[in-house]
Amino acid sequence: MTQPLPALEPLEQHIEEVHAAWVGAMPAFGASIESTQVDLEQMSDAGLVRVQELLARVRRDTDALLARAAAEVARRSGPAFGESGLAKSQGFHSATRLIAASTGGSRHDAARLIAVGEATAERASFTGERLPSRHPHVARSVVAAEISLEAAAAITSMLDRVALRADPDLADRVEAALAQLARQVPLDVLTRGVREAEARLDADGVEPREEELRQERSLTFREDARGVVHLNARLDPEGAAHIKAAIEALVSDALRRREQGGDDARPIVDDSRTISQIQADALAQLARHALGCAQTLPALAKTTVVVRIDLESMRDGIGIAHIDGIDQPISAGTARRMAADAELIPAVLGGASVPLDLGRAARLFSRSQRLALGERDGGCASCGQNIAYVEAHHIDWWERDAGPTDLSNGVLLCSSCHHRIHRDGWGIHATATSVWFIPPPHVDPERRPRLGGRARFDVGAALIA
Repeated sequence: MTQPLPALEPLEQHIEEVHAAWVGAMPAFGASIESTQVDLEQMSDAGLVRVQELLARVRRDTDALLARAAAEVARRSGPAFGESGLAKSQGFHSATRLIAASTGGSRHDAARLIAVGEATAERASFTGERLPSRHPHVARSVVAAEISLEAAAAITSMLDRVALRADPDLADRVEAALAQLARQVPLDVLTRGVREAEARLDADGVEPREEELRQERSLTFREDARGVVHLNARLDPEGAAHIKAAIEALVSDALRRREQGGDDARPIVDDSRTISQIQADALAQLARHALGCAQTLPALAKTTVVVRIDLESMRDGIGIAHIDGIDQPISAGTARRMAADAELIPAVLGGASVPLDLGRAARLFSRSQRLALGERDGGCASCGQNIAYVEAHHIDWWERDAGPTDLSNGVLLCSSCHHRIHRDGWGIHATATSVWFIPPPHVDPERRPRLGGRARFDVGAALIA
């Protein structure tokens, strides 16, 4: 019998687990001999979810091996090999083109395979000694099929960008934290954590990156053959903040009016516009008012841009800050400049605060409480929806549970998550700095709490602070 290869053992083991889960998910009369689709249609809900999870792990196993192989192909195709390099000997101009051809993917995907393979592969010293990879924490997670290739690329590419300026020990701790985060959250949430970690690892690089983004700003107009005008805008975070806040205020106002209960409150004609259409109408509405209307739009009367910064950074201008609704951190200097705007609220952390616990004295959360909840939750505490489209809700209901209007009993949720959490029976536990969601038994029999809010993607910052 052929001995299993150590490199393939995890893949073979996980394939066996897929087989067992597939059979276990089928009804008592067994698997179908008709087709894969019939098998899937006959699986139990829990069994189908388990099979999907295991297949995803097998995919990560394969991607890990493919990345290592791609890196080796690239090494053998390097400039030192000249025309005898592996890629050229196979009739390809570069290793990237060879790998793209073999995978059927794009050259961008092939380049990512090579980059992750090189970043996570073991190295050899001049004496032939085997050395760990440049990014050992990510490498272990990739080999164990715990994180995706995309997550590994996001982390390693950021660490390589700041390698010359970041403290090595700190970078190692951040790498470990981001690898752990990647095992727990989807890629879009991880990306926010990576941006935050980069800003804190390389604080001196935030302002130069801001200037690069500012130089890339543009707005172009193009009218197509049908007469539709296309606007293509590229905006730096500071410039986008006011535009985004104004449009989102008008969109939120439209959605709020659409969702108001009671026949008397509903408009005569139902609003059937998509979000994209409402945003387009909001931009046109802003332009019309700017051109000839002195009256403030009702939705904008209470609209401000919120910039969050700690007190020390506000005082000395060193460090980073955040604009509500914009994931990219900004420099403390930019935050101080923006704070001079009368239409902007600087949420300074660590300074004097207003009373934020109201008990049963008030039913609705105050503006100050919403700012504090925004600092903790960063938008919808469940799905991460933009902070412009969330509302403050009582965890213990005001009427049914006599819940107080306090921060520990408040959470920011979008409409979809709010309804789903109540409908499915999720529990919520909140503190001053974190929010935890407790799944119902049918989602997780062990009911293991899941971290939500800003803390999900701020793991790197928590280590550095």
